[in-house]
Amino acid sequence: MITTTRQPLTGPRTWPAYAAAAWLVAFVGWHVPLSLGWNPLDGDGMTGAAFHTYNLTLICMAGIGAVVVLATVRPWGRRFPRWLLLTPLVVGSVLLVLRGVPGFVEFVLQVTGVAPAGLVGLLDPDVAAPTGRELWAGYAINVYFFLGAVLLVPATYRFWRLDRGNAVAATGSDRSLWES
Repeated sequence: MITTTRQPLTGPRTWPAYAAAAWLVAFVGWHVPLSLGWNPLDGDGMTGAAFHTYNLTLICMAGIGAVVVLATVRPWGRRFPRWLLLTPLVVGSVLLVLRGVPGFVEFVLQVTGVAPAGLVGLLDPDVAAPTGRELWAGYAINVYFFLGAVLLVPATYRFWRLDRGNAVAATGSDRSLWES
């Protein structure tokens, strides 16, 4: 039977969007203190204006991403044109896959002992394997980015496959979630 009842934007298929938003908020929560000079790893990373510009760009991207991914599952998100939400979702998904998948491969190679110095160590035998805090920080960062990809890609795919043009759809159909 055809009905005009709108389906709720909550349910078992929306959890990746909420989880991706939480992932992005945690990302911002980690990078804001870094931009204020707090570095728990005392690494030799970027410093000065280049680091602050890079870090603030990441904070803005993640903050906007959290709002965008929530807009796909909240009623207020229907006010935005579909392309305005889909574009940053696709870009964010691609970036997280490009960062997360190689990072996870490196994590697996290091944990299994195939490449203790990581992917760079496979190419350059002079690269020393990380140890201690640097090793565990690398593990955490690589797994964290992979988790971000695992969460954002399904949320993006779910939003992408919604049929915006079909305002009248059968009850239980995803096509009725995003109406004109």
